[in-house]
Formats: sequence, C-alpha cells, structure tokens
Amino acid sequence: MSGRRIGVYVCHCGGNISDYVDVERVVQAVKDNDDVVVVRDAMFTCSDATQQEIATDIAEQQLDGLVVASCSPKLHTFTFRDVARRAGLNPYEYTQVNIREQCSWTHTDDRDGATRKAVKLVRAGIARTRLSEPLEPLEVETMPRVLVIGGGIAGMRAAIGLADIGLSVFLVERKLELGGWVGGFGEMFPHAKKGRALIAELKDEIKRRPAITVFTNAELTAKSGTYGNYRAVVRANGESIELEVGQIVVTTGFDSYEPEAGQYGYGIDGVLTLPEFKRLLDESEGPLLHEGKPVRNIAYVYCVGSRDAEHPYCSRFCCSAAVHASLLAVDRDADIRQYHLYRDLRTYGKNELMFNESRKRGSLYLKFADDDLPKVARNDDGLSVTVRDLLTAGEEVTIAADLVVLVTGMVPRQNEELVRTLKLPVGQDGFFNEIHPKLRPVETVVDGVMIAGACQGPKTSAESVASGLAAVAQGAAVLKRGVAELDPQVAVVNVSACTSCGECVAACPFGAISLTTTNGSDGPGVAVIDAAACKGCGGCVPVCPEDAIDLKGYTDSQVRAMIDGLLVGAET
Repeated sequence: MSGRRIGVYVCHCGGNISDYVDVERVVQAVKDNDDVVVVRDAMFTCSDATQQEIATDIAEQQLDGLVVASCSPKLHTFTFRDVARRAGLNPYEYTQVNIREQCSWTHTDDRDGATRKAVKLVRAGIARTRLSEPLEPLEVETMPRVLVIGGGIAGMRAAIGLADIGLSVFLVERKLELGGWVGGFGEMFPHAKKGRALIAELKDEIKRRPAITVFTNAELTAKSGTYGNYRAVVRANGESIELEVGQIVVTTGFDSYEPEAGQYGYGIDGVLTLPEFKRLLDESEGPLLHEGKPVRNIAYVYCVGSRDAEHPYCSRFCCSAAVHASLLAVDRDADIRQYHLYRDLRTYGKNELMFNESRKRGSLYLKFADDDLPKVARNDDGLSVTVRDLLTAGEEVTIAADLVVLVTGMVPRQNEELVRTLKLPVGQDGFFNEIHPKLRPVETVVDGVMIAGACQGPKTSAESVASGLAAVAQGAAVLKRGVAELDPQVAVVNVSACTSCGECVAACPFGAISLTTTNGSDGPGVAVIDAAACKGCGGCVPVCPEDAIDLKGYTDSQVRAMIDGLLVGAET
C-alpha cells in the first residue's frame, strides 16, 4: 500500500529513554521513510500538551496512521487510541513501539546499540501501520447481573456496591458462612473496629438488599458464553444452579503461610504463627495467658513465609499487623516485654504512628541479616531466641520468651479448578494478575472477569475493600450502558483455504473456535471463530497447516513488513 500519511512521535520519557537512546538520531533516521509526513520528539508524549499536539497534527496534516515510540503498550495503548479517536483517526491505525523497556532500559551500557535498535523498531512500527486497516469495536449486549466469587470483606462490599447501583448480584462463598478472614478477627487496625462486628454489619446490609442472592457452601463449576452473556454453573449444597451474568468478580482471598515443622521452632509448644497469636488475643480477656500460664515475654520473628526463595515478595501487611498485635498485648499488661526481630520494617502510611507508639510503650526492635536468621530453641527454662543484632554492631543476643510469634505473610490460595474454569491469569507469585496495577487495576485479560482483594496480592482489609469498589465502578461503567465494546483485533478464517482439520480448535485456550459440518452445499466443514469469545492471542494462526487464519491488526502481511523493517540498516 502507498499514499499513506503517517505521523511518528518519539518520546524522551523525561530521560528514561533519552538518557540511553539518541532520540534526535531516531527522528532523523525515520523522517524520510515512505509515507511518513510528520516526525516529532517530545519530553512526554503522554502529557496533555503533546496529546493535543498529536491531535492537531492528525487534523491539520490529514494523518491516516500514527506511530508513538515510547514505553510499553501495556501502559498507554488506550491513551493514544483515545487521542486518535478524538482527532477523527481510527484508533486501530495506531501502533505503539516500545523503545523504553526494549531499548533504553535493556541496553543502558550501549547507547549506540540502543539507538540503532530503536531505529529498527520504529521502522517496523511504520511498516505495520502502513498496512493497517480501520477496525470498529465489536458491540455485545450485556446482562445487568454480576457473579461475585468469594464472600470475604472485599466480595461482600463489592456485592453491596453493585446492588446499590441497580445491578443484580449472585454472591458465592465456598464456606458455610460469609466473612472470610475478617469474620474471625477481633480489633483491627487502623480503625480499632472488631472484624466480627464489621462482617455482621455487612451481612445485615446484604439482607436488606433483595438484589443480592447469596450461595454458601458453593463453588463455580463451569462457565460458558461470551462477555456480557456468561452462563455460570454453581454447585451449592449438592445442587447445580445455572446463572446468567454479564460480569464476574473474583474475590477469593488468600491463605496464611504455614511454616514447616521446625522452621523457626514451629511445632514447639509456645511457637505460634501471627494468625494463631491474633486468635489468642481475640478470644481472651485480661492478662495474657498461654496454656494457663502468664505470658511475660514475647519475641516476634518477621518475614516468615515472605521474602524467601519460595515467596520472594513482601506481604506488606504483616509488619503493621504484628506491631498492632503487640499494642493489644501491652494493653493487657503494661509490664509485658516484647522483642521484634526483623530484616526490614514497613509500617507504611499512617501505620507508622503505631510503630512509634509501640516503641514508646516498651517494644524493642532488633535487626538481623538476611543470611543470619534467628534461632529458636526450647530448654529447661522455656523458649529462647538467639539473634545477631545489626543495630548493636552485630552483637549476639539471646532472648528468653514465653511465646515466639512467627509473623507469617500471605500466600496465594489454591484455586486450580477456578483458574481452569475462568482462564484466570496467574503471576509468578501465584496471585491473580491484573492488566496493569495502576491503569487497569482490577481488570484481567479475560473480558468481563475482574479480580479484587487479596486474591491479586497481599492487601489490608481497607485496601481489599477499595479494590472491591473499583470493580464495582468498572462493572457499572459497562453493565449500566447495556452494551459492551470488545477489541476487534480477533482471528479470522479464510474459508476457501480451510480444510476443517481441527488444529485451531485444539490450540484455542478460550474455546472460541468450532467446526461446521459443511462449507456451503457441498464442501467440507470449516472453522468458525466466535469474535466475542476470541481474545486475539493468535495461538491458532501458526498451527494452521493451510495458513488459513489471520489476525486483524497483526496480519501475516503486517508481521512480514515489520520483519523487513527490522532488517533495514539502522545507520543514520
């Protein structure tokens, strides 16, 4: 194709790109490419000012193609699609080229190489855009009903929010009672309210809303249909119930790390996990007792089940939870002695005030090295914890303790059947993955399936509620309209080349492809792709032996053109 009018914009990203890529050299290298009529650089292409400049160029220069060379498409694809749309350009005639993650951040030690690679990637983007075609979003009608899976605090609050904006809600909990972890807690931070009381209030709110139907002792067993029109099968108390819903919100929560026998003395009488210690505090009054004996000395060991080889992430909430528990303990007995053994301490936000309060009330904090962990033992006098304290020049300290509390982190809950049924994306840490933690924090790559709460990573109860309400807002934005727009970049079949071999059916992870019994009156069957179910992953394209499948927006001809663009010399 020729005669296109393409605009190219290269971003400095405030130095993230231009510190390691010669942006001006990139601009000069592509300005004379065929069909390129505008080439500019910008400090931040995503800024309001540059967005307006791009929109002005589209209108005044009559651009019919747009290339933005900046950061990951995961970050700003929708930003620049909206710019194109506002300026009257079809948003699917825009290509984002990633020269930050793929060039500047990857090749910080080779400015010349990073620049040459950036030139090649931009040329490939121009080649793809040259062959782009205008596409229109697929529109599907949606049902004003939502399935919420998980009846903890995030799921309950989401269900109430959805009902309050006029949507019907099915709330599914696999245990016999709603409430999750919070339902078993006494006083919580930072609001000092009791978890059991909070859950009781939410239960009352749910009962007052006839739009919410609750299924306990229930699980999702099957899902079919397409975005906006899902058919979900829930098994509740031995009975299978089919529900028709427009969206699904997953709020299945977390599990607490269970130490191995012997890990930090776990299994020895008096060595408890943080949830066990919290239960001891919540279920008793007066001076703290354990096994009928007064507790005078407590040692807390932090980062148990977090920041290790198996769970390399920080669980975030544990430091604040342990500090809060120590304040509850000292409320019982002002003379109790408490020792906090930590690698790093993160009582973020206003929780820092709790940390300061705990020190004022007698808690001592000792820092140990990552490769020199505390040792817990029991002798005739009781428990002892030996630690080398970095805050006192590595002095070895032995603490006599009545209780040792292992500050355990959050780990992902095992939900293999749910993951299989909903095709949920799972991250390397085992938690469910959102599309983008800041821009699309509750959406998944599966249209109409959202995640919220601690199933997507360690969160406090307040953070879990906030993400549940984010799912409410996202659900309302689509379901209240009654129509949802789907990405049109889906697979298509050339029926004249299809031999109905079925290879594509087996390759599709979303069940979007089926085979007809006949192609017309006398031909063999052909593959048929349900555009609403297709996610545009392209998995079916390379397995087709007849090359009969193409992907809109990434057609074979576009990919070949991109390869050709990469092979062109990058000298400027």
